[in-house]
Amino acid sequence: MSLEEYKGVFTFAQQVDHKLEGVALELIGKGKELANDLGTDVTAVLIGSDVKDLADTLAEYGADHVIVVDDPKLKDYRTEPYAQALAGVINEFKPEIVLVGATAIGRDLGPTVSARVKTGLTADCTSLEIGNFPLNAPEDKQKKNQLLMTRPAFGGNTIATIACPDNRPQMATVRPGVMVKCEPVKGAKADIIEYKADLTENNKYVEILDIVKEVGKKVDIMEAKILVSGGRGVGSEENFKLLEDLADAIGGTVSCSRAVVDNGWKPKDLQVGQTGKTVRPNVYFAIGISGAIQHVAGMEESDIIIAINKDETAPIFEVADYGLVGDLNKIVPALTEAIKAQKAEA
Repeated sequence: MSLEEYKGVFTFAQQVDHKLEGVALELIGKGKELANDLGTDVTAVLIGSDVKDLADTLAEYGADHVIVVDDPKLKDYRTEPYAQALAGVINEFKPEIVLVGATAIGRDLGPTVSARVKTGLTADCTSLEIGNFPLNAPEDKQKKNQLLMTRPAFGGNTIATIACPDNRPQMATVRPGVMVKCEPVKGAKADIIEYKADLTENNKYVEILDIVKEVGKKVDIMEAKILVSGGRGVGSEENFKLLEDLADAIGGTVSCSRAVVDNGWKPKDLQVGQTGKTVRPNVYFAIGISGAIQHVAGMEESDIIIAINKDETAPIFEVADYGLVGDLNKIVPALTEAIKAQKAEA
């Protein structure tokens, strides 16, 4: 493999039902940063059926080029045709870096494609940057301009930085909500390349018999502007009623730490942190949360962080904008009542 042949940063622009996923735009933002560091361009790869019109949105969010793979066989996501399409693009255009969102689709597609193009893949990354590798080696022993891919390991108890210095492309799946979208530039246009993939039906193809869509009441904490988040210090599942009352009063959403999920008090989709979701609300209440690094990594970009904890030495106070030391069983109801009273006066 001649590594010098591989140039550019490619991102998989996931769309479902003709709608781009948020992570597709986030990846372009990060891809733009990486491309600038390498002195190259960022290219979005758009796969589907009759999706060419989405290219303008990708351009507005920073894509220099958009490769469109359009085929009726790609209307709905299926592993085999999508893998053939993306692997075909990689083999044809030889990108140095390929980023895929760590969604249900991306976690299926990414490793399948990496195996086909004979390279490695680092999954569920929370940070990406260009640097030298190995990290602690003498400079003359390091390989320059490598993609350094950081992700939680051992159940979130440590952080690993991984590189793929001897193969190309360097591939990673990236958790939604971790990277930041570029500010859109209305009217921006990208160079559009239409690529005809060799989609060969084989025994790995599946037939979709039916697609059932149900409207649920599931809350996406990644979209919430105000989060009232509880940790082990809340004490019990029943005690989360205090947090729910506060969230109702202030127009927020309840979320939680990993310890709460492990105790079975709240479902996994409400978990904030490296092994949960990364959030950026306007206001984040951290109630009964100690502030372990795994949790902080998932919420430290919040605009305002308000911590309530009885332990004045809790690490959460180091990242909080405002801190209250005391019994949450007294503070939270009092805060809720004060908010309700203020709203009543208004």
